[in-house]
Order: sequence, then structure tokens, then C-alpha cells
Amino acid sequence: MTNNQIDFEVIVVGSGISGGWAAKELTEKGVKTLLLERGRHVEHGADYIGEDKDPWELKFRDDVDRKLANQRHPIQKKCYAFKDSTKHFFADDIDHPYSQEEGNDFDWIRGHHLGGRSLLWHRQSYRLSEMDFNSNKRDGHGVDWPVRYDDLKGWYDHVEEFVGVSGTNEGLAQLPDGKFLPPIGFNCAEEEFKKRLESKYDDRVMIPGRCAHLTDPQPIHTQFGRGTCQSRNQCQRGCSLGAYFSSQAATLPAANRTGNLTTITDAIVHSIIYDPKTKKATGVRVIDQNTNQKREYFARVIFLCASTLGSTQIMLNSTSEHFKNGFANSSDALGRYLMDHLCQTGATGEMPGLLDKYYVGRKPNGIYIPRFKNLIEDTEDYVRGYGYQGNAKRESWKQRIGEKGFGADYKESFQTPGPWVFDFEGFGEMLPRADNRVSLHKTKKDQWGMAQIHIDCSYGDNDWKMRKAMMNSAVNMMKTAGLINVKGYSNDVNPGIGIHEMGTARMGRDPKTSVLNKHNQCHDVDNVFVTDGSAMASSGCQNPSLTYMALTARAVDYVVGQMKANIL
Repeated sequence: MTNNQIDFEVIVVGSGISGGWAAKELTEKGVKTLLLERGRHVEHGADYIGEDKDPWELKFRDDVDRKLANQRHPIQKKCYAFKDSTKHFFADDIDHPYSQEEGNDFDWIRGHHLGGRSLLWHRQSYRLSEMDFNSNKRDGHGVDWPVRYDDLKGWYDHVEEFVGVSGTNEGLAQLPDGKFLPPIGFNCAEEEFKKRLESKYDDRVMIPGRCAHLTDPQPIHTQFGRGTCQSRNQCQRGCSLGAYFSSQAATLPAANRTGNLTTITDAIVHSIIYDPKTKKATGVRVIDQNTNQKREYFARVIFLCASTLGSTQIMLNSTSEHFKNGFANSSDALGRYLMDHLCQTGATGEMPGLLDKYYVGRKPNGIYIPRFKNLIEDTEDYVRGYGYQGNAKRESWKQRIGEKGFGADYKESFQTPGPWVFDFEGFGEMLPRADNRVSLHKTKKDQWGMAQIHIDCSYGDNDWKMRKAMMNSAVNMMKTAGLINVKGYSNDVNPGIGIHEMGTARMGRDPKTSVLNKHNQCHDVDNVFVTDGSAMASSGCQNPSLTYMALTARAVDYVVGQMKANIL
């Protein structure tokens, strides 16, 4: 490695949801920060090349060339958001390979560019509850979280206000309330289902999804040019309005405004530099993804926010005489306890009536049914729980493409919307298990000479039981609410397709069984912090991004205090 030294106070690795927040919080507190992104630069607005285009303006009506998808994106094409208008925000699986254990496949959905998956996420924003932070201790699966809900409550408030989360306060212990903008409400069929559901069950409710969309922008949003959501529902193409939260729309503009941020793209972090004399990290080694030039950058503190598997790969690659099996890995927990959310299981059904009703626009949000199982005590044949996301809509001509017919009346019939149909998909909690892990392949390398990640992950007995319950409960709810043609489904999918991968560098109270402490600080090296999904000790059943943001902001606050006191 050449020594092209540039000194910063903090280096942040990764520019997605966690890295963007780390950059914002650090620079606003006056810290000179270097942000390293392994992928290309993406300019807000100008580089959203699929934005606001009609289907006929897109090749294959926004479908992807199947030959291209099969050849270059065999994993990424499995994602619901992979389309002709978005494919440039997904990794090329051939150029960015990883290894898998035979029979235990894991679908790693990735985007290597400035902003990362903050440009692609589905924007559902839920807090973990006291029950979630206590779950490992309660049932013995995993290590006890070193934090509780009260430790994060104020930080959830902090990030929600800046992000702009729309939703409703419901007073539910399992889904804490927050600082919300007005919700994106129900359509008429969803309203009707809510009434029926809550009249039949006393243990469950249906609420509008809590999502990172601006419904009533406040000055904290408009100062960065962010505007009101226009219900185009093309969010993964990029939103030049900044109506949904992304690094490009919010955190990076805030950080750049301070004058304290330096951003370098196309910079693949190879490993962390460790000084055995001081027992601290001194910087990172970087490879330019275009030229293969090698550089080193130095700082007092390092934040790893490169995504769950990205950060863990860097740490596993950072071996030395002191850390022979991975950086800060005296516990041997690094790479272990990989989790995702159980998904793609639920039900569909048809609601009779309401045929004189329709909707305006393309609502970019649906419904949420919070967890209702195993709240007080475990009463099922599985532990933990699940919630549902979904929506109701009128069937369109697309559902009738296979019908036979001819003539004017037949063609005219395609202009009449079909019945109201519902789709409820469960999201369940996957337990942390030591044998669900990532490591570095002993022989396979990528094009930059770095060892490929090797993933060995499978569903456990509890996961299979919960998947079955998620489907059966969805069917029962729909039938009880009077829907017809109800069909349960449980797709044959691999872990990872939930795109909520978590764990592999977990927080914990004991350095012997965890990698990070209550401040997201490495037990073994006190000036390295990890605040992305790899820090999670359990997953809950809620979408996790809001928790990553809160943990990141909290960790930055701690770090700045320690730096001012000359402890770090």
C-alpha cells in the first residue's frame, strides 16, 4: 500500500442510510469527516434516469431484458424493485460475486453507488419496542441487548423529525408511537377491511404504513429543497423532489452544507489499519475500483456503515498478528448470527362490492397490521412474532391478458376495472443462530484481489413454524372479514430476499459473546464503531432502517463527547 496520507478526524465507510446519518451528525457537530463509498457517484435528480417516465418510454414497458437479467443479475432480478428503470441501482452479480454454501443459498440484494440502498428501500419506518429489545433475554435465543427502548426513544424522535415519517399514533406497546407527519391514508376497500377486522378481533388492528414520505413538509425538510409526495409510486427510480428520504435528498446535503465533509466515491475499503502499540485503528486501506490504485487514509475514529455484510467483510479481511480471525473478533462472534426477515408468505383475497369506487394517483404506501402473537407470554408453538404489510387495489387489464375473446365489446371491457383485491404479506422475526454465518472464501477472489464473502444461511425450525402461521393467519383474517377467493401463499424463497439482512457483528453486554458494546463500539478496539445492520442482536419483525438511523445518531453523539474529552 502506498502512503498517500490525508488526515481526518473521522472516516465513515458507506454512504447509505447509516453512513449518510453518520456523516450528517458528525459534520454538524464540527467534525472533519471523510466519507468513503465503494461505488460510483450518483447526483441527486440528474442521475435518476428512469424518473417520471411512462411505460411506453421504457424498453419492454419497464420489464428487464431477460437475457441481460439472467446473465448479469441472476440474484438481483429476484428483487421486486429490479426493473428497466432501476437496474442501474443494482449490483452486477458477475462483477461483484460472492460464494454460498451448497443448499443454503442467500440472496444478497445490493447497490454499489453513492446513497446505496437508501435510493431503493421501501421506506417503511417502524420503531422496535421494549419487547423487542428484551426478547433475547426473555426466551434465551441470542445475547441480551445492551440497550433498551428508553435508550433509543429520544434518538428515534430525532431521526423521525428529520426524515419525515408519515403515520398515526396508536398507543400500542409492541409498536411505539413517534413524531409523525399526517398519514398516507387508506383507500375505501382498506377502510372497509379495517372496520371488519377490528370488529372481529380484539387483539389486532390495521393502520396506515408508517413511511418515510413527506405529506406535510416542515422547514427542517424544505430547507434542502424537499417537497410533498406526489403519489407517483416510482420511488425506486429516484425522487428529485426529495419527497422520500434518501442520503441524496437529506443527510448528504445537510453534511455538505457544513463544509466539514469530504466524499470519495469508487473507493473500496479493503481493511482497517491497526496499531498494536496503541491498540487502536489508525485508518483504512482503500482500492480504487476503476484503477486498482491503493491508498491509505487516516483518522482518529472509524465508523463502519458499509451494510451488514459489507462491514463484516471489511472486518474479516482486517487480519493481523493481533486479530488473526478478523478485526475485533476475540469473541468469534464476527460473521455469525446472520438474520433476515421471514417474508413472501401470506394471502390474497377479493372483497365483493365497492365497484363504484376507485382511487386517485398511485399511493406509494399500504397497510400495516402490527404484531399480535406472543406479546405477553409465548402461547404458540414458536417464539417471537410477525406483522403484515399489504394493500388493496382494483384489478386492471393486466390480470386479464390471458383471457380469450374478440370484438368491440371485448376490447371495451378492458377499460372497466376489475374487483377489489387484497394482498397481505407477513414479515416475521428470524432467530439469531450461530451457524448462520458469513466468512471469507479461502480461494475465491473478486476482481480487486479481495476474498469473496462466503455465506452459509438457512431457516431454522422456529422460522418454518412461523412462516406457516403467517400464511394461515392471513387466510383466516381475510375469510373472517368476508373476502372471497382467498388463497394462501408461501413462496419458496431464500433468506436475504427480505433485504433486511442483520447481525454478524452484534451488540452485547459481554465481550466474550459479542463484537460491539452499547455504544456500537468494538469491545476490542475502542475507536471503531459499527452502526449498520450488522450491529443488530435480534431483528424484531419491523423494518429495521429507522433503528439503524437512531443507533447511528446515538453513537455519533457518544463519539463526539469522547473526542472532546480526548478519550478517543
